[in-house]
Amino acid sequence: MDRDDTTLRVLSTSDLAGLDISLADVVDTVEQAYRTLAAGKSDNPRKLTVKPDDGHSVSYAMLGRDGVRNVVAVKTSYKHGLDKGRDQQHYYTTLTIYDDTTGLPVAMMDCSRIGSLRTPAVSALLARECAAPDATTALVIGTGTQGRLALPFLLTTLPKLDRLLLSGTHPDGIGAVRTELARHFPDREVEVVDDLKSAARDADVIVATAGGHTPAAVEADWLKPGATAILVGHGLAPSTLHHADRVIATNEAQMRVTGTDMADSDGNLPAVDLELPVIISGVSKPRTSAQQRIFAYNSGLVVTDIALGHRFAELALKQGLGTEIPLWK
Repeated sequence: MDRDDTTLRVLSTSDLAGLDISLADVVDTVEQAYRTLAAGKSDNPRKLTVKPDDGHSVSYAMLGRDGVRNVVAVKTSYKHGLDKGRDQQHYYTTLTIYDDTTGLPVAMMDCSRIGSLRTPAVSALLARECAAPDATTALVIGTGTQGRLALPFLLTTLPKLDRLLLSGTHPDGIGAVRTELARHFPDREVEVVDDLKSAARDADVIVATAGGHTPAAVEADWLKPGATAILVGHGLAPSTLHHADRVIATNEAQMRVTGTDMADSDGNLPAVDLELPVIISGVSKPRTSAQQRIFAYNSGLVVTDIALGHRFAELALKQGLGTEIPLWK
């Protein structure tokens, strides 16, 4: 069917699951989104949030524009059952993209796979930019969705890493980490560690992706000189932020909203030295010495979801995937 202004192509979870996209393609797409934002060609307004008084659900809406791809998009996220166990929760996230050149809708899609790829790609970019020049050892904390892809993405941006460590307690999750690593890098192996303190002392790069109930909490005095600690979920104690020589964030405003669990006893967070888009643009460097300990905070920016979502839409349209719905007819 020819595209017109009355139809919308809907890409389901299964449509997107079958798309083949390399880790390098994901990293390049996300990096381009940061460069475009730093150049002032994209717009990334602060997200809107609504949450009932009893906290049983939370909803987000994020609007953005990619000035290189010339697309506008809206991302929505809704999670219900925060007062219940994970198996009783409901989570839905969608991305709707419009072509700002033709004025036509591009697609509406499930955004879960986009987020599951975008976040570890951002961690990998933070690691590439912030890691000391001689970094060889990486430690991932957590074996959930983000932990399972953390190592493959780290090896994509830091191929010289020669020791890969994993801190996790769930056998199925550990198995999934091994499976993902073997799928992308069949010649590499991961070492599961029991002593988190000892592993943290050895690590040049730490990516903390654990869930909120984890007992893992790396302290600042466990970190070696020159270490980079990246927070995605949980697994780092607040001291790693407050005693860092440099603090990097994808976005300082978002860190101050979502990173309150890292605040000191007075409820304060330290100032951010640099944001990732500025670093990616080449204007500033994240470290001024190889011995500095760096804390990096990974929070999502909708422009990265838009760029990666548009890339997925391009691949899906070439394969004829999705369902055309005459939504406005």
